[in-house]
Parts: sequence; C-alpha cells; structure tokens
Amino acid sequence: MTPPQRIAISGASGLIGTALVGHLKSEGHTVQRLVRRDAISAEEISWNPQAGTVDLHALEGVDAVIHLAGVGVGDRRWTSKYKAEILNSRLLGTTAIANAVAQVKPSVFISASAVGWYGESGNRAVVETDRAGDDFLATVCREWEAAADLAGPDIRTVKIRTGLVLDPTGGALGKMLPLFRLGLGGRLGSGQQWWSWITLHDEIRAICHLLESKVSGPVNLTSPNPVTNQEFTAALARSLHRPAVFPAPAFALKLALGGFSTEILGSKKVMPHVLLEDGFTYDYPHVLGAISALVESDR
Repeated sequence: MTPPQRIAISGASGLIGTALVGHLKSEGHTVQRLVRRDAISAEEISWNPQAGTVDLHALEGVDAVIHLAGVGVGDRRWTSKYKAEILNSRLLGTTAIANAVAQVKPSVFISASAVGWYGESGNRAVVETDRAGDDFLATVCREWEAAADLAGPDIRTVKIRTGLVLDPTGGALGKMLPLFRLGLGGRLGSGQQWWSWITLHDEIRAICHLLESKVSGPVNLTSPNPVTNQEFTAALARSLHRPAVFPAPAFALKLALGGFSTEILGSKKVMPHVLLEDGFTYDYPHVLGAISALVESDR
C-alpha cells in the first residue's frame, strides 16, 4: 500500500466520485471534497466554478487533485441551452481547478475527459494519439482538455478519457437493468455500433494506478475488449436469463433522446493503449464476466 496522501476531489458526489472517495478513504488516504458552498469541515474545500475561485489556503499542501465535476451529458435533452451548460460546466470548472493547481503545485493533477474526444470512429480502433473528432462532444472534450493544461508544464497532468462506466447503481447499466429484468430489453438501433466500456470497479482501480504512475497526458479508461451494442445487450440478457427481443429503433431513440441519441447510436472503438503499456491489469476485461458479476452483486 502506498503512503497515505492528501487528495482533493471535485465531483465527489457523482457515480465515480462517490466510489473513489470511499475507496481512497479505505486505503488510509485523507480526502477533501470540493463543494460549491462554504466548507463546514476540514474534509471540504469551497470553490465556485462560475466565479473561477477555489479556496487556495485550504487546498495548499495537497498531494493530488482529481477533477471529476461536470453536468451529465445524458441527463436531459440537448437543447441549445443545455449544450451550453455541458460545455460551460466543464470549461469554467476545469479552468478554475487548473489555475488553482498551478498555484498549489500538487504532485499530480487528474482531470476528467471522455471517449467523446474521438467522435464517430466506426469500426476503426482508436488510441490516445488519435486526433479529436468534429462533433459536439468531441469539441467539448477538446476545450475541456485544453483547460486542464492551464495547470502548467511542471505539473504531471493526466486526462482520463472515460468510456461507458458500468455499475448497477447508475449510468447506462442502471437505466437498462429494469427493462431487461422485465424481458423488455434489446439492441439499440442497428446494434452494430461499438461501445467502449469499463466497470466502475476497474475505473477506480485505474485512477488509483494513475495517482502513482509516471504517466501524463491523455489516458483511455476503457476495457481492452470493446463490444458492439448487440454483444453488450446479449451479455446483459444472458446474465439475467431473459430474452433480448425488443430492439429500440434508431428513429425512436432520436425522438426520445434528441441530440444525445448520437452517443447511443454512434460507434467508438476505443483501446486503452497507455494503461496497458503502463502495466495496468483489469479485474473485469470481458463484458460477459463484468455484467454477470455486477448483476449478481445487485441481487
């Protein structure tokens, strides 16, 4: 076990943040959550992303900063207003945190990003050195990652491009489980689009690996075995011993989800080249084993 560290985390109440805080505390680390109000204990640090302010005095002396905050891309329909909120929540928040990091100088700054960086990649496998796509989320990721660079060249900055995070308590799997348990699930659209996924368990392990690693720059946090949506839904149905015979047509998804449907129907075959090269090993590298374990844990 590594020596105890003092780690500050934004977005600590989200799916990934909640699990990460719990894990780090269980490992003996001191965790301080960045909160958008006055801090009420030593475990909190006040910040205001809109104003671009962070309590630098409270942040002083931290060993690492992990920035996960940002509004959910799939939480609402993509109106013009909500698209601006998606971009601004990442741009303003990351700028504020990165500027604070540049001043307090922790040993590492880990900043969230997403596989949305790559845009539509079809059947082509992409790695960290591939260029950004040109759709809305790719543009968001490009600006998001550029803001993280404000931490400066003397800070080891890691940009974690996370894929579809699997956990029964939230995210896409949390939304799909009730339908599949009723036997009402099926592929989405053609089912031939690639989904790049990772279990929440391995996501947390990968972030902790990167805290201790010497890696910097973009890192794909995905399983080394992406699957098509049809393979994903078949694995989910098999794990639940239910049929998967009710496909959701593309036009229905576009009608229900608006712009976000492009993320469900689009194809991203993302490979975690940097993590594998750095010696990280997955507890759940294959989708059937991963989903079976998650379904069993949720019984």
